Amino acid sequence: MRFIDLNADLGEGGSEDEALLGLVSSANIACGGHAGDELTMRRAIELAMAAGVAIGAHPGYEDREHFGRRALVLPLDQVTGLVRRQVGKLSALAAEAGARLNHVKPHGSLYNQADRDAALAAAVVEGIVSISPELTLYAPPAGQLAAAGRAAGLAICAEGFADRRYLENGSLMPRAEPGAVIANVADAVAQAVAIVSNGKVDSLCVHGDGPTAVEILRNLRAALEADGLTIRSQPRD
Repeated sequence: MRFIDLNADLGEGGSEDEALLGLVSSANIACGGHAGDELTMRRAIELAMAAGVAIGAHPGYEDREHFGRRALVLPLDQVTGLVRRQVGKLSALAAEAGARLNHVKPHGSLYNQADRDAALAAAVVEGIVSISPELTLYAPPAGQLAAAGRAAGLAICAEGFADRRYLENGSLMPRAEPGAVIANVADAVAQAVAIVSNGKVDSLCVHGDGPTAVEILRNLRAALEADGLTIRSQPRD
């Protein structure tokens, strides 16, 4: 039997979190950095528990004006601190609700910069490990983020994106470039199916704030299941 995880970023102020949770197997919940607060975190945790979806932290730069999508250069200890603070908060709220934090997926520019910068990746991973070395790290399959996670003993969930275009070198096209975000449902599904066929990813992401996110996930899930894949979160070792 073949398996694939479907994940979405939630708790970011969107109106369709509940619908998305009916289609994914893992949720990445904004934890007060780029978006979200204690109320939205608690609500997202409750919804994820009700849907039987794995709960993950989605820490990002504390830059709400730019939604954590502006590249920043911060001292590495500050990066470790913001990751520790945000992941720790969501982990504590999950525990209060009787749930367990499963994974961490950095958000936006923090994710992209750390995947290119070994020192930044190590700082991110240090923050995660300080909360729990049992957490799974969601990261691109072959960059610095995954390498830092493996070096620290974290399980890695290799991730691809259904709704973001890639450059020829395998990195994500910058959002500022035309066509970087895929809103067309058929195009997103086709790209995601092609990524899965390469066998290099464990999970596919659809951004929860995308205007067609629910439709993409609904059609993608149907296409994957028709191809014989079972949708489930990545089990922890």
